[in-house]
Amino acid sequence: MILSLKVRLEPNDVQSSRLNQSAGTARFAYNWALGRQQENYKNGGKFISDKDLRKEFTQLKNTEEYAWLYNYSNNITKQAIKDACIAYVNFFKGRAEKPNFKSRRKSKPKFYQDTDKMKFTETHVRVEKVGWIKLSEHGRIPQDSRYTNPRISYDGVNWYVSVGVESEREYYETTDINIGIDLGFKDLAVCSNTGTPYKNINKTNKIKQLEKKKRRLQRKVSRKYHKNKKGESYVKTKNIIKLEKQIKKLHNRLDNIRTDYRHKVTTEIVKTKPSCIVMESLNVSGMMKNRHLSKAIANQGFFEFKKMIEYKCEKHGIQFIEADKWYPSSKTCSNCGHIKAKLSLSERIFSCESCGYEIDRDKNASINLSRYKVS
Repeated sequence: MILSLKVRLEPNDVQSSRLNQSAGTARFAYNWALGRQQENYKNGGKFISDKDLRKEFTQLKNTEEYAWLYNYSNNITKQAIKDACIAYVNFFKGRAEKPNFKSRRKSKPKFYQDTDKMKFTETHVRVEKVGWIKLSEHGRIPQDSRYTNPRISYDGVNWYVSVGVESEREYYETTDINIGIDLGFKDLAVCSNTGTPYKNINKTNKIKQLEKKKRRLQRKVSRKYHKNKKGESYVKTKNIIKLEKQIKKLHNRLDNIRTDYRHKVTTEIVKTKPSCIVMESLNVSGMMKNRHLSKAIANQGFFEFKKMIEYKCEKHGIQFIEADKWYPSSKTCSNCGHIKAKLSLSERIFSCESCGYEIDRDKNASINLSRYKVS
């Protein structure tokens, strides 16, 4: 199986500048290709293949105005044009929304690297036309391996390199136990095989203090923007830039804490070596429309949790089943099988109308999920 690895880079000032310029080159090529496709479509032309666009782009580089493109890796612009064509095709086939031009301020800086020209050592990575850059984690990415889809990206605070590496499956000698997992807001996850739920990390004092600090900084930035407003436009001063960098670092730290916790929980569940793990299928995009719960849903990271469980199950040979979203796991009595007609969110204890059985709502749902069978 292909395992994705992501490691933080530690570039110096010159290398950081070069990485920024490379990301800008990729953005320019993407926008150029998208503009050509849209112009061609308006004129009634057929879809231009990425191969033809790359040939046209090579001719563009030969002009005096765009000769600067030769200072950057050819593979960056090739892949950016290919990405734009894929996005355009996906839109017309109904698989994605209409692609937009990438903004210098709003889009995430990233670019592609050629698999043959990217080299790794224990402590460094070689990026084409940038040089050898230090890695923050030594020995994380294997050397002399075949890498797939290498990308360099920037999250506003740090630069990262991500690659796909071929990894062998480590099969467990599984037990006969099936585990049902119910995700929620009160607790992150309730498993059918354990009595103690996995707590919601967003309710801990550490996260609350960091969130409070972030809100204060955001209000401080907002006041400075209004104070420096000139007419209809806002002026970004050096102090505002410093504060925004602090906010980005805080946001990055919060994201790392939550991701680390999700990894620990999912690893602990998989290490119990069940034969099967069943999770409910959640309509996260629909749940996010509720303005009272959207922030809590986003912070819990249900989608990321599910993807972690899924790939860890695949790696260790454990069957993963996603239950149908209409399966009444919360409304069904785990004792007698009676299905309640109505169950409000405020009812935390499930009381069966048929047999009088009482159990925690989330625990009841996890037990029902563990018994789920694919029809």
